[in-house]
Amino acid sequence: MAKRWLELLRENKRVAIVAACTIVFLVLLEDVLEGGLIKLDEATYVLIVEHLRTDWLTPIMESISALATPVTLLVMLLLIVAFAPGRRPGACCALNLALVVVLNQVLKFLVQRPRPEGFRLAAETGFSFPSGHSMAAMAFFGLLIWMVWHYERDRAVRIGCSVALAALIVAVGVSRIYLGVHYASDVVAGFCVSLAWLAFYTRSVAPLFLGEAPVREAKAKNSD
Repeated sequence: MAKRWLELLRENKRVAIVAACTIVFLVLLEDVLEGGLIKLDEATYVLIVEHLRTDWLTPIMESISALATPVTLLVMLLLIVAFAPGRRPGACCALNLALVVVLNQVLKFLVQRPRPEGFRLAAETGFSFPSGHSMAAMAFFGLLIWMVWHYERDRAVRIGCSVALAALIVAVGVSRIYLGVHYASDVVAGFCVSLAWLAFYTRSVAPLFLGEAPVREAKAKNSD
């Protein structure tokens, strides 16, 4: 029975990802709409803000947070356009990021959760839920993970790049909590929304831009 369930998950992994992300997002949204801090926010505040903040770590966190700002992402998009192989990878990444930014603004307007007060290390405006930096990081770097994993032939490069980019996504989310501009629930919700979005985008939109079959599929065809 367990083996059968694992097979079903492998065959329907996108559906499973979307379902899991939607459930987590809705649970967090319900708690946020009820008002006040939820247990996740309280626990991460104690761990990250009260215990991890130090003078030497703050500039590092500021630099990590800056990796998901519009200027930095625009520079990265230009590098992808200039150097990434394949058909229109830059356009694929740009459209993905633009749509996620719009989605983030719509969700923020609908929820209208105020940002944390009293312990910010950075000046930010606008609403808090879900985190825009976290959504942008997951959408942008998550798409790069998908591209590398599907189109890079060297297995060591695939694994190394994927792990590094995944760690970068998590670090951006942590930096937003550390700087006091978002609650942990904002960050987790942002990750969930973008991850569910990527499950759709990489299935329906990205192949239209990139064109080539994934490496493993191409090898399978060549071996037939």
